[in-house]
Amino acid sequence: MMSSIFLITGIMASGKSTIAQLLAERMEKSVHVRGDVFRKMIVHGEEAMSANPTEEAIQQLRLRYKLAAQASDAYAKQGFQVVLQDVIIGPMLQDVIEMIEHRPLYVIVLSPRADVVAKREAARQKKGYGAIDIAMLEAVLHNETPRIGMWLDTSELTPEETVDEILRRASDEARIW
Repeated sequence: MMSSIFLITGIMASGKSTIAQLLAERMEKSVHVRGDVFRKMIVHGEEAMSANPTEEAIQQLRLRYKLAAQASDAYAKQGFQVVLQDVIIGPMLQDVIEMIEHRPLYVIVLSPRADVVAKREAARQKKGYGAIDIAMLEAVLHNETPRIGMWLDTSELTPEETVDEILRRASDEARIW
């Protein structure tokens, strides 16, 4: 099988980490690239994203996306099936698609309802929302993110059903040339 990159995005608590891991586990010779790991590598000087981010925070976010794209390309070049996941919403989704050189690339946007995201956020140990609220990110996702790839409302789907849907529909709906 030819190597591919699957880009899984959505707002925080939309299920990206869970879905990306399950998807990677269904593939032979696969890797799960967690974009946020590049933010976590910063020891001093991190500028956190917020509702009104600084220019430095935006530059660090772009660096994180660039590093994740480069890591994904490198793994794909070595024949791995790559599942890259991160919060990539708004116009930056198009920028990240352009940063990733390897093709085929499949873009999957997880888009559960806001009430489902709030319930998931309340139930999980890691907390993604601090200075940024769910409604604001929902607005960016639905009003500013280009309708690229496969958008999937996972509100009523289990993680396994979500992966089934991705595998069933990706070649027709998610492929970026």
